[in-house]
Amino acid sequence: MTDPRPNLFDLTITELSTLAESLGEKPWRGRSLAIWLFKRGVTDWNLMTDMARSFHLKLAKAARLELPTALDLTEGDGARKILWRLTDGLKVESVLIQERGHQTLCLSSQVGCALGCRFCRTGTMGFTRNLSPSEILGQIIGAQRFLTPNENITNLVFMGMGEPLLNRTNVVHSLKVIGDPDLMAISRRRLSLSTVGIVPELYELARTRSDLGLTVSLSAPDDRLRSQIMPINRRYPMAELKKALAAWPLSHGRRITIAYVLLRGINDEPAQAASLSRFLAGLKVKINLIPFNSWPGAPFEPSDPKRVAAFQEILTQKHYTAIIRWSKGDRVSAACGQLATINKETTIFK
Repeated sequence: MTDPRPNLFDLTITELSTLAESLGEKPWRGRSLAIWLFKRGVTDWNLMTDMARSFHLKLAKAARLELPTALDLTEGDGARKILWRLTDGLKVESVLIQERGHQTLCLSSQVGCALGCRFCRTGTMGFTRNLSPSEILGQIIGAQRFLTPNENITNLVFMGMGEPLLNRTNVVHSLKVIGDPDLMAISRRRLSLSTVGIVPELYELARTRSDLGLTVSLSAPDDRLRSQIMPINRRYPMAELKKALAAWPLSHGRRITIAYVLLRGINDEPAQAASLSRFLAGLKVKINLIPFNSWPGAPFEPSDPKRVAAFQEILTQKHYTAIIRWSKGDRVSAACGQLATINKETTIFK
């Protein structure tokens, strides 16, 4: 049977304060609880040493402490892929990437994905459900345990499994904890969210959380091709998407990142680079060119490096910042577009 008690890792600070008050404690105990949970990652009541045992006992009756379980760690190409088991037995993956002294964690927001982008392996899984705040934040808390005491996760990107804007409520809830200076304390300039462009949700996110970096997966210069490889374009065509991007409020010096996955013979022609530059005209953007990372059964092949360089050169000539992003982790299926859960049952951490 499902445990009816709330998982404290799913609660906001306000909700933690309300719970503490309902148990006869001062409301400020809610923030103390939050520090134990989200800053220190404690899952044992007895380790909350500044709280009376009587409060521990009341909390244990009223609530539970549950985080995803790390099942497997796969390392290669500068990336560490972590397989997580959720409390209902479902699985997701996230990826730790070390680069230039930074530790970046690529987070998942859903079990699978409903959007079916043809170059993304996660889409072949279909969609099962959204992740809860505890399952999103648990990836951060658990991944930190794989680092040395002198290392900390410095950057977070919602670029793993799933479409973050289709789980916007739980993602925004998590961002409040992530950015809280008393809790995870990760700067807003080190937070980024990647979306295919769910237009209504983009407008809503712009209203509530425009302080984080935005990456938009475009991967085609026109509606015809984009609708073929990214079915969401049939619902929100590129003209509508561009209006939403033009309305996105940018702080000084920031730009929207356009992610463009290069597929051999599909979207890597010189004329398509020129068409892309025309579509992006008027937007404050930079472009990440991502050579396709292959996976078993994939219907595409990566573009030739010379074709990638030529595509970049055309965009550069049009005065765009275009960077070629060779993904880390390709050999262990941890690169961009390769995440899909596998069946392993060895528990590393809980």
